[in-house]
Amino acid sequence: MSSQPRVNRRVFERFMLERGYTGVAARVQPDEIGFSREGHVYDISEGGICFELDHPIEPGSVVSLRIDLPLNCGDRGPGRCVFVTGNIVWCDVDEPGASRMALAITRFDREGDKGRMMRALSAGKRFLRAA
Repeated sequence: MSSQPRVNRRVFERFMLERGYTGVAARVQPDEIGFSREGHVYDISEGGICFELDHPIEPGSVVSLRIDLPLNCGDRGPGRCVFVTGNIVWCDVDEPGASRMALAITRFDREGDKGRMMRALSAGKRFLRAA
């Protein structure tokens, strides 16, 4: 066992979300037209998101996500969705059931989405800062 402290190499602060309360829908580009794959978010940061879907997506795939911010985060109605695009960096298919995966965000798809998401995560007591 190493006595060296663990080094956090993350660039952005990560927020853990309550399972099942933050929905996500995925669209694999360029093949899929709509956001047909649905699941939920485990944790999120300005640079990435860990989420779960019923069907795995191959690492390296370009994926667009619709992230449904929880109702108590300050935004109301359909405008509370944030749209991002990025690359799948890993996908865990070893466990039975839904597949957990991570996406590195390469862009926020709509103007203002990044700021709204970060304000919501920073302001809410519902979100725990992850280690």
